[in-house]
Amino acid sequence: MIKLTRLDGEPFVLNAELIRYVEARPDTFVTLTTGDRVVVAESMDEVVEKAIDYQRNKHWIPAPASREEG
Repeated sequence: MIKLTRLDGEPFVLNAELIRYVEARPDTFVTLTTGDRVVVAESMDEVVEKAIDYQRNKHWIPAPASREEG
């Protein structure tokens, strides 16, 4: 998940796994694999950097320990 900002200043979290592509026209449009499009305040480079950082870091958080009932 990456934190982004709508053009009205409202922050939101986007599932970076759903990003299909990012365009600068001049606002930044993020198109998702679902076909939805989101316009964000961040630059195209910022969105790409956040998505890359997410991919690099997503496996660094250990999974919660399993609890065995019994």
